Amino acid sequence: MGVVNVTPDSFSDGGQWFDEGAAIRHGHELVRQGADIVDVGGESTRPGAVRVSLEEELARVVPVIRALAADGVPVSVDTMRAEVARAAVEVGARLVNDVSGGLADPEMARVVADTGVPYVVMHWRGHSHDMDTRAVYTDVVTEVREELAKRIDLILADGVAEEQIVIDPGLGFAKRPEHNWALMAALGDLAELGHPLLIGASRKRFLGRLLADSDGTPRPFGRSDDATAAVTALAARDGAWCVRVHQVAANADAVRVAAAWTRGGGR
Repeated sequence: MGVVNVTPDSFSDGGQWFDEGAAIRHGHELVRQGADIVDVGGESTRPGAVRVSLEEELARVVPVIRALAADGVPVSVDTMRAEVARAAVEVGARLVNDVSGGLADPEMARVVADTGVPYVVMHWRGHSHDMDTRAVYTDVVTEVREELAKRIDLILADGVAEEQIVIDPGLGFAKRPEHNWALMAALGDLAELGHPLLIGASRKRFLGRLLADSDGTPRPFGRSDDATAAVTALAARDGAWCVRVHQVAANADAVRVAAAWTRGGGR
């Protein structure tokens, strides 16, 4: 899953694809690099981000999704709003990626049920402005798994089908570095929930901190792409269904390596 942030303020590439034409061209480039799906979002969820209006989010993502879908690009929409999800599917989006897992908009599950598209349910404890204060766990793997299970039960009760649901542990969302690493090491436990697993580690702060300079300065976001590819290979080996990344080519290679490793070599 290649990322197209149609925003001026996303944490790693804010502004690069804010222009509609640039976003469309970037979506095509991600497909050329090997992306199976292009994830288009119009609202930054970086720590501290302030929400944009519904009208602004629609204006950012709908034209880009419509153009890419018309060109045959498989597109997902990254949104927490049911109205944006519905509009995106109407113009060709094939998947809804909701970082709030339906908590930000109580209408989301019903919209997803109506459209029938796959739905990424991410573990989430609150909006960007205060999510860091919610990163408190006794046993992060157990708690994330239990909270995801509860969300899934409620989403199913709203009419979403089992086969529509994809889960995401929400790396970096109300998670400190040690929480992210613990979750990455326990993908098998999360997979026991019975749904495909999406991992979004690309350029996250915990990678920059791991790769910090000798004086403790975190590595800049754009210089953690090699580490992202390493995470991709390990996640794919451990059974992840999809990885969400900013740079596709190296990560597509990493998936191939993991597949060969898992089956013991050969084509």
